[in-house]
Amino acid sequence: MKLLTVTVPCYNSQDYMEKCLQSLLAGGERVEILIIDDGSKDRTGEIADAWAARYPERVRAIHQENGGHGEGINQGLRNATGKYFKTVDSDDWLSADFPRFLDELEACDRQGGVDLFVTNYHYDHADGKGDRSINFSNALPEGRIFTWAETRPFRVDQILMIHACTFRTELLRQTGLEMPKHCFYEDNYMIYGNLQAVERMYYMNADLYRYFIGREGQSVQEDVMKRRYTHQLRATQLCFEAFHLDDIADRRKQAYLRHEMFIMFGISILYARLNRTEEADRELEKLWENCRRFDWKWAEHFRRRTILKFICIPGEHGSAFVEFIYRLAHCVVRFN
Repeated sequence: MKLLTVTVPCYNSQDYMEKCLQSLLAGGERVEILIIDDGSKDRTGEIADAWAARYPERVRAIHQENGGHGEGINQGLRNATGKYFKTVDSDDWLSADFPRFLDELEACDRQGGVDLFVTNYHYDHADGKGDRSINFSNALPEGRIFTWAETRPFRVDQILMIHACTFRTELLRQTGLEMPKHCFYEDNYMIYGNLQAVERMYYMNADLYRYFIGREGQSVQEDVMKRRYTHQLRATQLCFEAFHLDDIADRRKQAYLRHEMFIMFGISILYARLNRTEEADRELEKLWENCRRFDWKWAEHFRRRTILKFICIPGEHGSAFVEFIYRLAHCVVRFN
């Protein structure tokens, strides 16, 4: 059994996927690389097959009909043989810290294993402006196995995105979450939905994941996120309905999950309101209605008893305020 399975969902990735794959080779024989060709129309499938032929003990190419990024993750989990599971997008890569990461993951496994291994991620912008790391050293103990009771509050710019997380494969299979097909931003659901089951964790303070920003048509580009705001709304609703927050007995775990849910609601509101259309406002109100039906208490909490109420103000004045908040946040953290 391999120590780690790295799943690389690919769609028309011929121009950049090899940089990603080269970074994963540094993991050596401990790593299984699954290249998921998501019905690509270019040479992605051909490149995947060539890599599998060149490294038959380490790389597998899996071809599927187009199902989107989420189905790529589903396919990776179905086929994974590693004890731990990580997703790396085909336009991103892992840093030179990868072998050290594997050493520490292996050491954790000898101590009984962990449910979640956390590392930092680094924004790499195409124009070189605004590059920065998301570091968790203020919130998580370093270099040892810990539980939620030992965590500290997260800042508003800190969230355990898919880039930061490596899960125990069996935990993902036990929770049984299926990522929706043809839905962008579904990786938020993968993280949030599985965190409810996480107990043992480890944090390595290293910028392992290099998150590339600036590729044309990328899902996190501002114009793309505005057009796909309904995908963001859907992913947020999936997260909210994954479980009831009051069912989470561990207070520290619930506190983090509330933090992550707050961020997801905030992003959904921002991108819906940035469209400045009545249709987007109606879709946003549908999100609140659906969430109230599932859990009135916590839907009302996020909608009316947090600062999110200020970016929910209806009308042109509310939209102008949202635009101001978005631009301010973008200056602090250049997230697209």
